[in-house]
Amino acid sequence: MGKKLLIILCALVTLSFSGCGYNTMQTNEEAVKAAWGDVEATYQRRNDLIPNLVEVVKGYASHEKETLTAVTEARAKVGTIQMSKDMLDDPQALAKFQSAQGEMTSALSKLMVVVEKYPDLKANQNFQDLQHQLEGTENRINVARTRYNKAVEVFNSSIRTFPNSLTNSLLLHLKLKEPFKAEAGAEKAPKVKF
Repeated sequence: MGKKLLIILCALVTLSFSGCGYNTMQTNEEAVKAAWGDVEATYQRRNDLIPNLVEVVKGYASHEKETLTAVTEARAKVGTIQMSKDMLDDPQALAKFQSAQGEMTSALSKLMVVVEKYPDLKANQNFQDLQHQLEGTENRINVARTRYNKAVEVFNSSIRTFPNSLTNSLLLHLKLKEPFKAEAGAEKAPKVKF
């Protein structure tokens, strides 16, 4: 009789853990970390392209020092922020990372305005190649951020719904993850002046 009771007890424990969401929450958290790795990789690709882009522009527009300096400084600032998967639970760290990346985007936009002044530069094959790579990278960044936000949505839902929420509060103590948010002022259309 003791052996049957032990088997029944083991079966009940197994069933209770299979329906509690423990493994689902773990899997969802790993998906968030993997998606974050993709975000980091695409931002790193952009940072790797910038020195080459700046050097090509320098050759044509050496008197545009202010813009070139802004791009270089923004890249340096991005490089000082060490965002790791462990910091995904820290909204302030994520906001700091997003702010630095926003400054980089702004500096690159100013650089592209400068480029418009130099038809020879726009026709330079090296510049065109770098510009295409940068455009592709910006698209990859957008895709990676979208996928990260979707992974965060799935994870956050999995730790907040019953019975997973009970398992989380008793066993795991996982915290909600922060999604990427639009930069301040993004809700307003930019003004174009001719």
